[in-house]
Amino acid sequence: MPRTSPRSAAVPEQLGFAGMPERLFVCTPSKLGSYADCPRRYRYTYIDRPSPQKGPPWAHNSLGASVHTALKNWYAVTPDRRVPESMPMLLKSTWVREGYRDVDQERIAYRKALGWLDTYVTGLDPEDEPLGVERVVATKTAVLAFNGRADRIDSRVGDDGPEAVIVDYKTGRSGLDADDARGSQALALYAYAAERVFRRPCRRVELHHLPTGTVASHEHTEESLARQVARAEDTARDIMAAEKAVAAGADPDAEFPTNPGTLCSWCDFRRSCPAGQEVAAKEPWASVEHLERPPA
Repeated sequence: MPRTSPRSAAVPEQLGFAGMPERLFVCTPSKLGSYADCPRRYRYTYIDRPSPQKGPPWAHNSLGASVHTALKNWYAVTPDRRVPESMPMLLKSTWVREGYRDVDQERIAYRKALGWLDTYVTGLDPEDEPLGVERVVATKTAVLAFNGRADRIDSRVGDDGPEAVIVDYKTGRSGLDADDARGSQALALYAYAAERVFRRPCRRVELHHLPTGTVASHEHTEESLARQVARAEDTARDIMAAEKAVAAGADPDAEFPTNPGTLCSWCDFRRSCPAGQEVAAKEPWASVEHLERPPA
């Protein structure tokens, strides 16, 4: 009779039990948003390994990342250095050069971004210390293990005492309004998580559009946050069901279909997607060309 080593005898057999809870779906706002935009893009990004080769970097992503990092570093210096005169150095040190058509276009984008930042930080209190800058907040629900990095989480005094406010920077061409803030699932999930992390109310969410200097805001209620969380959970269930079906032998293209539309022109995986190839591609710098035009 074969002998069993003490080590193997000490390891109990892993048994499954009926009614065991399903694993939580680990997600970020961008992961959920990717599936909502196009399940095929979600598959290319998060499931297929190796992932299909992406296209070239986008200039508008470089511009946005540069501005976001400059604002992050503005809060990292001491309050006496939080002045507009510090911004050229902060932006230059974080500037991402990829995606622009040429040096001239890049220089124009840099000057525009510096102007936005100068105007924006002039309206900030240098002594103010947010609860978090580029802060990761995380929480769990019955379905989700959520985490996300908020651009800024402010501490403000509301009618009932201290509260947290979610601030998200935007650098896109289009202006934003209250409907954009109200409908943003990402902002709602940040607020839901921040309320639990900081143990204070977090219902106000704000989109700060730097090119126009406007702020679009929305005051959530407990019910509206719960609706956004429920939407995220529904998306997670759809993703997990599709993943299970593929693991059981289903056609990945059928379980993760394309969602053809204007976004295909901007998709990193357009060259790998038959539906995407039917849409005209955008040049990597297309979304910043308007910066070169003189003001109307």
